[in-house]
Amino acid sequence: MTDSTPTPENAPEQAAPSSQVPPEHLRAIRSFVLRQGHMTAAQQRAIDTLWPQFGVDYQAAPIDLNARFGRDNPKVLEIGFGMGTATVEIAKRLPERDFLAIDVHGPGVGNILKLMEEEQVGNIRVMRHDAVEVVENMLADGALEGIHIFFPDPWHKKRHNKRRLVQTPFVAKLLPKLKKGGYIHLATDWEEYAVQMLEVLSGFDSLKNTAADYAPTPAYRPETKFEARGKRLGHGVWDLVFEKTE
Repeated sequence: MTDSTPTPENAPEQAAPSSQVPPEHLRAIRSFVLRQGHMTAAQQRAIDTLWPQFGVDYQAAPIDLNARFGRDNPKVLEIGFGMGTATVEIAKRLPERDFLAIDVHGPGVGNILKLMEEEQVGNIRVMRHDAVEVVENMLADGALEGIHIFFPDPWHKKRHNKRRLVQTPFVAKLLPKLKKGGYIHLATDWEEYAVQMLEVLSGFDSLKNTAADYAPTPAYRPETKFEARGKRLGHGVWDLVFEKTE
């Protein structure tokens, strides 16, 4: 979320954040691009001290989310949280919901854990892995109340459009994980990608748009620095919120 998401615009580094996130979990991944990033001492300390409590290691088997959070509350999957600032703010605004937040950016993983400690936020669990594999192997059908994908890499060159995350095959993997009445919320600052997102989501009979086309930004999603900078430069931002009807 925030400035980066799967295939994040603020790109991820390749090294694992700590020995608690095994390197074998970072195999070749299609939902994002791995690039270098700098891990600060504070971010590394947060991983070393907080991962056992708030981190979730990848496993090729379904996970009991209620057991991981210690309560039976609505669960929201967030794919691509960047540095975690907006994710932590959303979790504060929606304390009755639990958030499974996935990204591969090592400094981002450290930063979200650091922010969780500073803000005393306990309704987030963090993963550093390919979101596609997590969806395919770890999430039970009907486990989620919501799915957030904010500002995924637009892959703006036409020849790279096929690399975009929000495409029909991936959404088809996501939808069984949503409960009936659950929602999927996407946001982008790239208009052509927004058009594609709208076409993809509108192509599923089990999804209903909550707006005529693009939705007003829900109150729970804060404006990020990245988003505000784009608006100052004259860029638009498009939110899409669809509900699962069956």
